[in-house]
Amino acid sequence: MNYRALGRTGLRVSELCFGTMTFGGDGIYKAIGQTAQQEAERQVNLCLDAGINFFDTADTYSFGMAEEILGKALGARRKEIILATKVRGRVGKGPNDVGLSRGHIMDGIDNSLRRLGTDYVDLYQIHGFDRHTPWEETLRALDDLVRMGKVRYLGASNVAAWQLMKALGLSERDRLARFETLQAYYSVAGRDLERELAPLLESEKVGLLVWSPLAGGFLSGKFTRENRQPQDTRRASFNFPPVDEARGWSALDALGAVAKEQGASVARVALAWLLHQPVTTSVIIGARNEQQLRDNLAAAELKLTPAQQQLIGSASALPPEYPGWMVAIQDRDRLEAIPPEKRFAKVS
Repeated sequence: MNYRALGRTGLRVSELCFGTMTFGGDGIYKAIGQTAQQEAERQVNLCLDAGINFFDTADTYSFGMAEEILGKALGARRKEIILATKVRGRVGKGPNDVGLSRGHIMDGIDNSLRRLGTDYVDLYQIHGFDRHTPWEETLRALDDLVRMGKVRYLGASNVAAWQLMKALGLSERDRLARFETLQAYYSVAGRDLERELAPLLESEKVGLLVWSPLAGGFLSGKFTRENRQPQDTRRASFNFPPVDEARGWSALDALGAVAKEQGASVARVALAWLLHQPVTTSVIIGARNEQQLRDNLAAAELKLTPAQQQLIGSASALPPEYPGWMVAIQDRDRLEAIPPEKRFAKVS
């Protein structure tokens, strides 16, 4: 297992992170997975033995059951790992049982700590943007949690580039703990974050934690041009995240060709491609059973050739979009005005 820096922090996390959305199986999460305590403990121990030191959950997963199951599964080994959870989603029927208000955040962390059986969380992430709460209130409350020792680092998830940049600016202005990571959807079938978010993350040294790297099972290997709607997948009842099918089938063709060359599964190649992207810090994997988990873990050892990376990248590339294509056009005159041999010469 390889380890990478978590944003600007001094922490190093495994390049594969184990996600627990499959734990519990209550409510809408029943379609994703129904992993009970005993199986969860087997999966957690398998991850620990493979070198994974990074585990991710959320207070909304199966209405808190996922946190409880994970806490019990980790037990005394909790101190060995980097533990991440989230706040923002609805956890009750009341009008204030949702969002990023100071009240909900303070209640949220205490409830998560109780369920997880720990006195601190390494990474506390907002699960999305809350248009009803000022950033200043949210960021101050999160900073207070860091100062109280209940949280060590902060992260964001599912926010737009402008929202994240505004939060970073406010944190710097007010000398508050800032978001060190962004958990976002990214896959061979969904590369939208490359337009605005990826450049921002690289510029501001914010780590990227990838969720749904297999596009909700679309890249699991079960979907093919001949079998476009397999019934034994979670997308049969929970069609999420959305996939642009035109690019999706092209991406699957490329993944299938590389998988054949590598003697690996389509899913393993899809995960490996993400690990080859410079912006990626850690890829969150989840599994319904041990066989899937073992195959996902093997992605950390799979090395793609430059030609294989190019094949997958070209097949899944995003179409040009403004202002990206305009920036590329305007960049030409900056380069073409300088002879190629002097473009990278040191300025005297």
